[in-house]
Amino acid sequence: MIKPEELGKLAAKKRPENKVFFSRLSRYDKRKLDELFHDLHAEVFEQTDCLACANCCKSLGPRITDADIRRVSKSLHIKPSQFTDDFLRIDEDGDYVFKSMPCPFLQSDNRCRIYDDRPAACREYPHTNRPRMYQVLDLTKRNIETCTAVFSIVEMMKQKLD
Repeated sequence: MIKPEELGKLAAKKRPENKVFFSRLSRYDKRKLDELFHDLHAEVFEQTDCLACANCCKSLGPRITDADIRRVSKSLHIKPSQFTDDFLRIDEDGDYVFKSMPCPFLQSDNRCRIYDDRPAACREYPHTNRPRMYQVLDLTKRNIETCTAVFSIVEMMKQKLD
């Protein structure tokens, strides 16, 4: 497995190769693409300890939906308006995101203080086991830079498809 501290350099080195590879993936059979991603996701995440890394929580600002605001504020026992005022800002796309990174709920042991009630974007990250992977190939290519598991999935996929 890739060490989190090595990911940035490795991902940068692979960027040109990944650009070509993802262009190829965009033309791949959609059902086979899902199956391949899902199989590799399961294999890689059997060996991945997200708590050893938490790069996503340290560097990515998830989109926070109205449903997330209601759920998280309820778990924190505060009003949604207070949660919004204390923790969120509106980004350039008009979406709610956390005011600051790392995530305000990331604890020193890389655990999430609101894990059971975390935002949907956090629950679904890194999105490599979702249906219709062809719809998120650009996102997946970007996630290579943040998630060691995505980096590994893509590298394994290259080997399988070459």
